Amino acid sequence: MLGAARRGGNPMVERRPFLTFLSHAVMVLGVLVVAFPLYLTFVASTQTSQAIVQTPMPLLPGGHLIDNYTAALNGTGGGSGSKAPVARMMTVSLISALIISIGKIAISLLSAFAIVYFRFPFRMFFFWAIFITLMLPVEVRIGPTYKVVSDLGMLNSYAGLTIPLIASATATFLFRQFFLTVPEELVEAARMDGAGPMRFFWDVLVPLSKTSIAALFVIQFIYGWNQYLWPLLVTTSEDMYPVVIGIKRMISGGDSEMQWNIVMATAILAMLPPALVVMLMQKWFVKGLVDTEK
Repeated sequence: MLGAARRGGNPMVERRPFLTFLSHAVMVLGVLVVAFPLYLTFVASTQTSQAIVQTPMPLLPGGHLIDNYTAALNGTGGGSGSKAPVARMMTVSLISALIISIGKIAISLLSAFAIVYFRFPFRMFFFWAIFITLMLPVEVRIGPTYKVVSDLGMLNSYAGLTIPLIASATATFLFRQFFLTVPEELVEAARMDGAGPMRFFWDVLVPLSKTSIAALFVIQFIYGWNQYLWPLLVTTSEDMYPVVIGIKRMISGGDSEMQWNIVMATAILAMLPPALVVMLMQKWFVKGLVDTEK
């Protein structure tokens, strides 16, 4: 039995080719279901607007890829919808997503650090007050939040787009749970070396939390990039449209008036930054989730 195990498997586990084929077939089918709409979007972004609305729509890429993407980036497409340059909208989305993700992580790290390592009155009360905000849907507090942002003159600004979304009870909870697993010996060693609270935070806790930070950055970046409801309320100027709002503003009027090729090119461009972040940080993202569960 030991020899069989060394040769590559447990002899108690039977190899069933049919089940292997079935599992692979289901996986391939799932990939096709997810990928086919994306493929159609890409094909539409390379066609003319007339070719898209005809029946049946072409299933092979056309020859207008460069023209359509240039028109989308520069805002020179036709149609009755918004003609805001997609390059500007993607810049707004990128800045907003970075501010939201970095701000959430920074505030959550500091709040979790204070809750775990400092003793002050009503410490657990404040923690549970933060945690209970998870039970409040955005729609419940969006009206009062809009009133505050409007009174402070932060409409059509990066501050208005990001500050109301910059706190995260989920990230605070995750960092708190991780800090509770840090051995007490590290705290004692830092204290004996004369390290103050902030030095212990920067030199010990932050390096230990880097995989969790990376995983949360990916999640929060995508969250910030895909924001729709809040930017829909606080932006009325085309200069401050995030790309998700820009796609919505581009869709107006009847199908005959729509430049669907430009809309689809914008949709493809809007998918690239989140996909790039996930691909570049995939290793850290997976490692962060696994380490968090441990």
